[in-house]
Amino acid sequence: MNIVLIGDSIFDNASYVGESESVSDLIKKSNLNADVSLLAVDGDVTTDVYKQLEKFPSDADYVFVSCGGNDALRSISILEKETDSVGGALDILYQAKEDFRLNYVGMLEAILKKHSKAAVCTIYNKVPGLSQSAYTALALFNEVVLEELSSRNLPIIDLRVICNEESDYSSISPIEPSLLGGRKIVGCMLKVIENEFFSKVYV
Repeated sequence: MNIVLIGDSIFDNASYVGESESVSDLIKKSNLNADVSLLAVDGDVTTDVYKQLEKFPSDADYVFVSCGGNDALRSISILEKETDSVGGALDILYQAKEDFRLNYVGMLEAILKKHSKAAVCTIYNKVPGLSQSAYTALALFNEVVLEELSSRNLPIIDLRVICNEESDYSSISPIEPSLLGGRKIVGCMLKVIENEFFSKVYV
């Protein structure tokens, strides 16, 4: 069995945990006895996934995707924009959401052309120190994620629910999963595979 990991540092988190404690290492040590093709790259955004797919293995069995958090980070500056009304602020957020949708849909379609069995993560929102405004903005990005995944009947791994404790985040970088967070994420991956990728939300 070959499990393909696409996206960002949610999967490519070896630099933020101890030796052999990364998400890919935890999958390899699970009872699946699986090989892992780690295509995910720390820091990548949705539009970087096309480059990752150039290395997509021909023997892939299951695909897991976690991407979008860095897109949200790159949009954080919009929270500092001045506006004279709540409606004006919402218009700015709406445009950021729809710009993200365009990139996210393109990424999804490119992945599904490679393999139909893809389970996709939401963007987690319990990051230690996250401001209320950033938390609110993330909800708009996750609205896009959930809508696009649901419309395609793809299994959803809801990191908002899974990584809900401070200990789930790396002490080296609070936006990366710790060993404990990685174990939770991999546990949900195993549920997806055990259920043969039936479309539902996994937490």
